[in-house]
Amino acid sequence: MFWVLQAAAAPIPTAPSLETTSHILFDVASGQVLVDSNADTPVEPASLTKIMTAFLVFEELAAGRISDDDLVTISKRAWQTEGSRMFVEVGKQVRVGDLVTGMIVQSGNDASVALAEHIAGSEGAFAQLMTATAAQLGMVNSQFKNATGLPAADHYTSARDMAILATEMYRRFPGRYQLYSQKEFTFNDIRQHNRNRLLWRDPSVDGLKTGHTEAAGYCLVASAERDNMRLISVVTGTKSDAKRFEETQTLLNYGFRFFEVHTLYRGGEVRSRAPVYAGAVETVAVGISDDLVLTLPRGRKQDLAAVVEIDRNIPAPVVAGTELGELLVSLDGKLLAKRPLLALEGVAEGSLMQQFGAWVGALFE
Repeated sequence: MFWVLQAAAAPIPTAPSLETTSHILFDVASGQVLVDSNADTPVEPASLTKIMTAFLVFEELAAGRISDDDLVTISKRAWQTEGSRMFVEVGKQVRVGDLVTGMIVQSGNDASVALAEHIAGSEGAFAQLMTATAAQLGMVNSQFKNATGLPAADHYTSARDMAILATEMYRRFPGRYQLYSQKEFTFNDIRQHNRNRLLWRDPSVDGLKTGHTEAAGYCLVASAERDNMRLISVVTGTKSDAKRFEETQTLLNYGFRFFEVHTLYRGGEVRSRAPVYAGAVETVAVGISDDLVLTLPRGRKQDLAAVVEIDRNIPAPVVAGTELGELLVSLDGKLLAKRPLLALEGVAEGSLMQQFGAWVGALFE
């Protein structure tokens, strides 16, 4: 079965040219990359590292292995960690919940080390868990040597890997993710503001993290939602604090202005019926298992071409979930999505009379 809906194409401008070492713009719902440049090139992540640190902490909290009210005794090593700080004091006990907030809002290196030591015993052991988790998430260009992002040999990631991580953070821990939109936090009578200035400038932005070292330049992972469309942008290696926000805003505005997200088909809905040979019924309902979501150039949904390819030789019995064909969706001749078509129901083998009738029918085809 084949259908094409024709309409005039709506042109969109080419992606903006940015002054970055690497960058990427990613749609969360569809998993599609809208813009990228050097997205797989290894870069120093600076404090973007703390997104992975937070991810592991959130996993521990979700599993119940630690709690927000656990008290962490601050080690001398955590206390004396250089760079941005929450200003915890050596030997004092601090709640996990406060350390998490200090790490996210204040970018506290001291809080990051304290959490790493609390979970894994040492920052080095925690870094091994970070790298292992990155591999599990499909972050193929990442290796972590510490929980803070302070410069270290063989400590690196990529723009694409950071987009993957930020997406998983948003999907898996929506309640915890809200911390990234908190604009300030006061601890030990010291009030500090979130370094992500876009939280003040763009109401659609609600996270995630800035980063900076001399080697890494100025970096930013940002997430924003407009009209039920959520985009994640990553920029690395910009030359100034202001530039990272400017380039991020350019990326986000481009994505929201010229693209839109559509749920084309729902998982479990009947897309077609396929004939079944010698079955208790003559056909079986087929469809896809999960929603098919695509991000398209704005105004181009009507230009999609969808093809349903179904096996025409399906003998009974049919087990629900059996792959019976494919759904192919393309735009301007470019394949955008391919999904297996599955049997949405089981079909039993027919009676002897039904099987005989099917055999006779096949003789005269």
